[in-house]
Formats: sequence, structure tokens, C-alpha cells
Amino acid sequence: MKWLKFFFRLIWRGWFVIIAGLPIIIFSPLIYIAIAFDMQKLFTWLKHIWGSWVLFWMGFRVKLDNQANIDPKKSYIIIGNHTSVMDIMVLLKVIYLPFVFVGKIELSKLPIFGYLYKKSNIMVDRKSPKSRKDVYEQVVDFIKKGNSIAIYPEGGVPDPKLLLAPFKNGAFRMAIEHQLPIIPMVYFDNKRKFPYDLFKGGPGSLRVKILPVIQTDQLTLEDVDALKDFAYKLIYNELMNNQIAKEF
Repeated sequence: MKWLKFFFRLIWRGWFVIIAGLPIIIFSPLIYIAIAFDMQKLFTWLKHIWGSWVLFWMGFRVKLDNQANIDPKKSYIIIGNHTSVMDIMVLLKVIYLPFVFVGKIELSKLPIFGYLYKKSNIMVDRKSPKSRKDVYEQVVDFIKKGNSIAIYPEGGVPDPKLLLAPFKNGAFRMAIEHQLPIIPMVYFDNKRKFPYDLFKGGPGSLRVKILPVIQTDQLTLEDVDALKDFAYKLIYNELMNNQIAKEF
């Protein structure tokens, strides 16, 4: 029966490709209009619909514990532990703000999705020092337009055996430089329910917790390491306290 489970999981993963791609095709005219004319409200709504659609048809139910007082008129740096493709879908569903991702440039090579991803987010080639430097200039442009910035401070999806990889400085330096508060998020189930291993996972509940906003208005660049360590401990302790460590 083990082979049967593998078979159904492969079918389920193929279903994900269809479910994720279909709305992009259907709404492509609206998406292109939203990008071309910089219509943030429309694009935010489309992304929210997309994330909610994917989660629903993949059989996932989000259980949200929101402890943050988020002002929709402000811009934020949004961070979280990176565990799965579903991190993006959950974020699009539960944070209804205009925001862009700082993401790896490899995703821009995907058909259809790649073009839209490149046009609406900030691409970074982590192998290129120039690319990493250019990110800061692009961030300024997006913030001026009223966007928040979503970035996974682990610098990518870590080894599955790691509970939480060390954070890089980028997100915290941006937050202090631009005096942006930080929204920390914790994903408890995404790695287990939709890992990068094609033969694991399955539908079910995805718990996510939005922790209280971290203010940065009294900080300077000398505080980057302290801010990074504080945010890391917040997320790490949440994972430990919710028994996630038992999976590792």
C-alpha cells in the first residue's frame, strides 16, 4: 500500500501545478493591467484571491493566530521561517497589504508565473554581490509606492533537518534604514504538510501565528545584530513551544 500513497501524492502534486497556474491564466489580463498601471489595490486583491484559491483546492485550511496590530496605511518588513511553497500562499491569504517579495531570481525563469513574478517583485541573485546591492535601491522604490516588503531572513529554504536556519542581516538592515516596523510570522505545519519532498505531505490544517509588531523607530544600524537575534529568538521559541522540534 506504500506505493499507492506515493502515487496519490504525485497526483496531488501535479494537481498543485494545475491549481496554481489556472488563476494566473484566467486573470492574466487583469494582472497585466494591474502591473502596467501600478494598480496596487487591484493587484493586492488578485494575489489574495490566488493564495486563497490554491490553499482551498489543495485541501488546506489555515488556522490563524493574529497577535499583531497592523495598520493598513503603513509599510512593514514581513519576515517568517521559510519551510515550503505554501508559505507564500498562506502569506498572501492572511496579510491583506500591498507588498512585494524579495525572492531568488531562479523563479523568474518559470513559464507564465516567472514573468509576472519578475514584474511584481524584487529579484535577487544571491551569487552576485551587485544583485544583492541593487535590492536595496529597488526596495526604496517599492516603499515609496506604499508597499511592504516580504523577505525570508534565512536566505532561502534551509536543510529540512534544521528547525530554523540562522538569519541574514538584509531584512533587519532594511527595517532600520527605512524605519519600518517588522511583522514576524511563524509557520508551524507547512514543512510537514507540503515539503519539497514529492512523496511526503498531504491536505489538512496549516497553523500560522502573526506575532506582535516589532518597532524599529528608535534603532540605528548599530542595532542590526541585536534586532536580528531578537527576531530569531521570537520565531525559534514559538517553534519549540509548539512541539515542532519533535519532527527534527
